[in-house]
Amino acid sequence: MKRKILLLILTLLLSITGCGENKNGLNNAASVESEPITQEKSAADTARQNEEEENVNSETKETVLTMTIDDCAVTVEWENNESVDALLELAKDAPVTVQMSMYGGFEQVGSLGASLPRKDAQTTTSAGDIVLYSGNQIVVFYGSNSWAYTRLGRITDKTEKEMAELLGNGDVTIVLAVEYF
Repeated sequence: MKRKILLLILTLLLSITGCGENKNGLNNAASVESEPITQEKSAADTARQNEEEENVNSETKETVLTMTIDDCAVTVEWENNESVDALLELAKDAPVTVQMSMYGGFEQVGSLGASLPRKDAQTTTSAGDIVLYSGNQIVVFYGSNSWAYTRLGRITDKTEKEMAELLGNGDVTIVLAVEYF
């Protein structure tokens, strides 16, 4: 969230400073006179500028957590909570692959291999819901259940019937990965 706000502020600042014209019809950046640059100063300034740009770029890139189910990309609306933040952090360095197993005729469940922060609450799920169970298992529903879970997100581009077709015919593999924009 902080990165999105920083990106928005940076974009606004760049658009404000880059749009102005001076009385000569030149933009502000082009009208500024510069002092002579020595070769030593230029190399040091260039190195510092490159480092600053890398820091800004890595801080302002938007990160998106993606999910595929047996090579089928799904659109997920992730919750804004510390469990999803931890899941995003887990997937930053390398995609997280989870072997899922059918359970109860309404869900697929698999171990994340790590424990995430949780705030379980009594929940009634429906097809497309993604939850955290016991802090270390991810559950994707193609039916409904009531239990104490931590909500992670919801698959938004599949109907209940499509979720049943995707998840209801045997064990699946999900992959959680981070993409940068």
